[in-house]
Amino acid sequence: MKINYYTCKDNFTTLERNKIVNFLFEHLGQYGDAKSAIRNAIDYALVPYPMAGGFILTASEEEDIIGVVVMNHTGMAEYIPENILVYIAVHQNMRGKGVGKKLMQEAIMMTKGDIALHVEPDNPARLLYERMNFTNKYHEMRFSKKGIPKKATV
Repeated sequence: MKINYYTCKDNFTTLERNKIVNFLFEHLGQYGDAKSAIRNAIDYALVPYPMAGGFILTASEEEDIIGVVVMNHTGMAEYIPENILVYIAVHQNMRGKGVGKKLMQEAIMMTKGDIALHVEPDNPARLLYERMNFTNKYHEMRFSKKGIPKKATV
């Protein structure tokens, strides 16, 4: 297994970006997002720090991607973790073979500062995160303005 590391300093082609977007879209399954959201997270990771930034890791065997991590810098040290692991996915045929663990170990080594991630309670990957000493400090709550009628101004 070969691990590739990409940042804003690398010449990341549209073809490579699309390959990773498609991989994540397929292998995140029910825990994934729209391709446009995945593309935005990748684009953010490839912007020079401190404006944004982060990195992408891919695990591959020969020419085939078998795993991907997208890590974004938050720019919010001291009050929110400095990094957010936005996406991690392993090819469905490679799960349970240590690919996800190896990607997590590499991602942890490559980051400076703390890491946050969001995981659904029923996601089996949650067990890997717990084994790697991630803790559940908060319950996430969200407010969405979609579908809320705008109030008339007085």
